Amino acid sequence: MHHRAAPFPRAACRRRRPGWAGCGADAPAPTGLWTATRPHGTSGAKLGDATARGCGSSSAGNRPDLALQQPRPANAADRTRPDPLGDDATGPAVSQTPDALVIGAGPAGLMAAEQLAADGISVAIAEAMPTPARKFLMAGKSGLNLTKEQPAAAFWANISAGRSHAEHDPLGVPCADTAAFGPDEVMAWARGLGIELFTGSTGRVFPVGMKASPLLRAWLARLRDSGVQLRVRWRWTGFEDGLRFQTPEGVQHLRPRATVLALGGASWPQLGSDAAWMGWLRDAGVDIAPFQPANMGFRVNWSAPMQRFFGSAIKGVALHAGNASSRGEWVISQHGTEGGGVYEISAALRDGAAGSVDLAPDLDHAALMQHLNRPRGKLSVGNWLRRVLGDPPKVALLLEWGRPLPHDPQTLARLIKSLPLRHEGPMDIARAISSAGGIRFDAVDEGLQLRALPGVFVAGEMLDWEAPTGGYLLTGCLASGRHAGRAAAQYHLRQS
Repeated sequence: MHHRAAPFPRAACRRRRPGWAGCGADAPAPTGLWTATRPHGTSGAKLGDATARGCGSSSAGNRPDLALQQPRPANAADRTRPDPLGDDATGPAVSQTPDALVIGAGPAGLMAAEQLAADGISVAIAEAMPTPARKFLMAGKSGLNLTKEQPAAAFWANISAGRSHAEHDPLGVPCADTAAFGPDEVMAWARGLGIELFTGSTGRVFPVGMKASPLLRAWLARLRDSGVQLRVRWRWTGFEDGLRFQTPEGVQHLRPRATVLALGGASWPQLGSDAAWMGWLRDAGVDIAPFQPANMGFRVNWSAPMQRFFGSAIKGVALHAGNASSRGEWVISQHGTEGGGVYEISAALRDGAAGSVDLAPDLDHAALMQHLNRPRGKLSVGNWLRRVLGDPPKVALLLEWGRPLPHDPQTLARLIKSLPLRHEGPMDIARAISSAGGIRFDAVDEGLQLRALPGVFVAGEMLDWEAPTGGYLLTGCLASGRHAGRAAAQYHLRQS
């Protein structure tokens, strides 16, 4: 069982830096990302230069080995720059290793790169997939839930960290540097990218357009303008003469002064989070908790009569498991129970707590008894229960998990208010929204630097923490990326 605690250890917190001058909502959005051309004779095996447009504070322009390309005329750039979200959104080659390297172009990695670039450090991002932030885009297809608008203490109480973290932070209060990037800061950051937001009735915050791609385009453009370089199809393959990468041009080795690993956990491996890094870090002496599925559904061997309800949404019920509860919607699927309502209690169910369903959460026991004591007449049991519960899928669940039904109204009322949620265990981690487990917090210092590998920092789902969907998971990834990026920038400046 995980302790309720903030996932990021306390640290000496830095003052917030000023915003990105000239890169706000009024700045013209570029049409693409990095140009794909390179000077004649330059090896394609190096990381790509970024086109400078005057935003941010990169020192790359002062270094001959990382000289930025001169901007092309607007019409030429529009014709040649690839879409930053399209395949092969690569950049021209860099002739030397950058000062700081981020491995992984998901939300945590992009945020770490943003923090490093803000301190004038030359930054490159290496991404194994053909395009950046694939899981982020997939999660935003049905509506990008950025965060949840609620008081900071209540928000961070939804973050669960592994056992080793309790020794670092027994009060469960996040580091001030991490808490400084909670719901309010995430919303301000998104608006700074020109993204209009709205808050739903449950407090969940979404872009007005609902989609993730406009935000990602604006974010990638701002990173490019601040001098951050991106190279896709660069797969990290371990520690060998520095950091070893398999690239389209062959094996490459980089030796940056500071590295941030943001490679994700073990869920949705087809989108890049395959946890291949575990063996290399374990060999280096890093303590890693085994991965488990998080925010996942549960397998149910339904009886044949339930087949007609596959795909049915279950609304107006309450789920309970241990100390967790949910009024969210969920779905009866061919494989079991899935959806946001189930995800909210999934950690407790996975860790052994018994689950139950209140099929009439808006009725107390006495009010439910009044419904059950009404004469049934010639109605069948199913039709009578439909009159009581009002929804055929609810009746189906009662018949599936509650048979044989008690004849006594008192006992039946108790069953309706606490129907056992019967399942055969969590669905596979590859189907899970996220994962629990990862690098234990006693393996990192207060800046999320690996104790076994000085100069290497970690962020996002690589760490041993978990959070429910609904904005908590994404905000936690952004906050950890920010924290690791700021600490890596401090480390780099000390080394310089």
